[in-house]
Amino acid sequence: MSQKMLSEAEGYDMLRKYDLPVPEYQIVKSGEDAAHACEKMGCPVVMKIISPQIVHKSDAGGVIVGIGSRKAALSAFTKIIDGAKAYDPAAQIEGIMVEQQAEPGLELIIGGKTDPAFGKVITFGMGGTMVELMKDVTLRILPVTEDEIRQMIREIDAYPLITGYRGSKPRDEEELVKIIGNICRFFMENENVVEFDINPLRLYEKGACAVDARIIVTDKVQTTETKEERTPVPMEYFNPRSIAVIGASQESTKMGYAVLHNLLHFPGQLYPVNNKRSEIQGLKAYPTITAIPAPVDLAVITVPAIHVPRVVEECGQKGVPMVVIITAGFKEMGDDGKALEDRVKAIAKGHGTRIIGPNCLGIIVPPRGIDTTYVHQSPRPGNIAFISQSGAIINTVVDLSLAQGIGFSNVISVGNQADLDFLDYIRYVGKDEKTKAIILYIEQITDGKGFMEVVSEVAKTKPVVAIKSGSSKKGEHAASSHTGSLSGSYDVYMEAFRKSGVIAVHTLTGAFLAAQMLAHPKGFPKGKRAVVITNAGGFAVLSSDYAERYGVEIADLPREVIEELNEFLPDFWNKGNPIDLLGDATDKRFEKTFEVLARHPEFWDMAFIVGFPNLVLTSENLAKKILNFSAMTNNRLIATLLGGDSMNPGRELLKENMIPGFEELDFTFRVMGRVLWQKFRVKAPGLL
Repeated sequence: MSQKMLSEAEGYDMLRKYDLPVPEYQIVKSGEDAAHACEKMGCPVVMKIISPQIVHKSDAGGVIVGIGSRKAALSAFTKIIDGAKAYDPAAQIEGIMVEQQAEPGLELIIGGKTDPAFGKVITFGMGGTMVELMKDVTLRILPVTEDEIRQMIREIDAYPLITGYRGSKPRDEEELVKIIGNICRFFMENENVVEFDINPLRLYEKGACAVDARIIVTDKVQTTETKEERTPVPMEYFNPRSIAVIGASQESTKMGYAVLHNLLHFPGQLYPVNNKRSEIQGLKAYPTITAIPAPVDLAVITVPAIHVPRVVEECGQKGVPMVVIITAGFKEMGDDGKALEDRVKAIAKGHGTRIIGPNCLGIIVPPRGIDTTYVHQSPRPGNIAFISQSGAIINTVVDLSLAQGIGFSNVISVGNQADLDFLDYIRYVGKDEKTKAIILYIEQITDGKGFMEVVSEVAKTKPVVAIKSGSSKKGEHAASSHTGSLSGSYDVYMEAFRKSGVIAVHTLTGAFLAAQMLAHPKGFPKGKRAVVITNAGGFAVLSSDYAERYGVEIADLPREVIEELNEFLPDFWNKGNPIDLLGDATDKRFEKTFEVLARHPEFWDMAFIVGFPNLVLTSENLAKKILNFSAMTNNRLIATLLGGDSMNPGRELLKENMIPGFEELDFTFRVMGRVLWQKFRVKAPGLL
């Protein structure tokens, strides 16, 4: 597949077909023609070199602006030609474009690129020569609606320059909406266009003009990968009554030992398969899976890669519906490994056997006592599903969960995804009754559109949190356009997450804090208005700071609420939000305040309760009042019990009753800010 950049003239001609405002131009090959064109168009004009080898025209001295006379046009022609030859003696000079010089205006950029996973993406923001320095841009995955276009325009930091800033007149926002819509149509309808940018698009008080257009086309239409339609995996496949471990071992240093060991607490039938031993870890062993005298619902394969095709064939003959291939040595090892993996896939498909892996850690379903992995210790049952493209991260997460008391409904290592992939696992946990929240660790998705379709549906009923690795620029190829450098693959993933209802986070800690918060039956807050209740004045001030930083809106207290609070709070309470109940606040003072707020749920969407260690009120008593408050309202409650071990009784009580609890105030608001960013696209979500 080869790509080429259209000449500016060719680009203008394409854009003009979509009712986009471009300057009048003429291509000339002599100084006399340049002078004639200048006179015909009316001065001033711009003259630009046309050469496939000279991409950055200004660097080659290939652009001269403000040409105001016939004589100046003659001189400019010679200067541009001489400069281009000096810049690149081998460059092919196809001519010089004489272009009507556009009036100065607000310089914007509109661009597009084709992402390998998610398809065509549109970018909008501040343009001009410093576009990559400022990076004031936003993006969307196509197609987009007019409402999304308007939202894009209003998202950039420089939006006040469009509406009119410090006395300047407003720019033509309606024309800008129309132009972006037409550009989206142009990009969608021309499949051979893989990347472009219009920089700058000059926006005026009335109208606009696309001053420069860079369009890259391909001779072969680029399509995103979409997997063939397959029958969904039946839910019972993840609830086997019998499991065979092929390659089970008595030697503690071998993977087959660890896998069998972690399955010893499985409540169903467990069959070790080993052709050299009759008993392994106290269980009767069988030489092959076909020798087992009963049905097998799931087989876990740990034998060397070269033997896997034979073993999968035997599983197929046995009628095993699903196999977990822990073994590595497949497509991750190169062409020979890929050929081996393709062979395994073909064998399994022939028998209707589904594959998890290969080259994976396996699956853990704690509520059902299933652990096909070799983790150090099986995790506790819980309500969070964790799906990961990294086995090492699963090992780490499981270990951390044991220390922090976090439980899982499912833990899935996807491996090479030879058969079952992210989409299958997301569908499964989306239907799993034990799962209340989902965390994804993603390195790469091939079928981006399919991912968005599936996860969008799941996210309607269950919160989905994702960590995407690969945010660094190291190793990225040089971009062919400004748009290519501004909207990297990671940025597209972030937009795909937002559009699909996925909460994007950057740390494992943040992922579990967000998931635990949203696993509560009340789910997302219905809005971003918050009330803060605390007995610590300093933390009240910090709460206001953090709320503003992370996009949480501190609601004004209605007059009737203040009057009701005045009836029992000290005369010198702050009479505002955050509500400072003062350091001597008893559980009764908290209780009465909660009752007032429960009677007036219409002005707030979530309540942050902040407590600290003191002799007047124990953490346990405060937690009990918070639980009562939760029972009185459908709005969300978030607790932060600051301090050390003395606050643990209250924290544990809240955790047992699924009230989100935090130990650091900044993190409390940061997590909610990230949740609100997904739900309401607040401006400052903060890193999490």
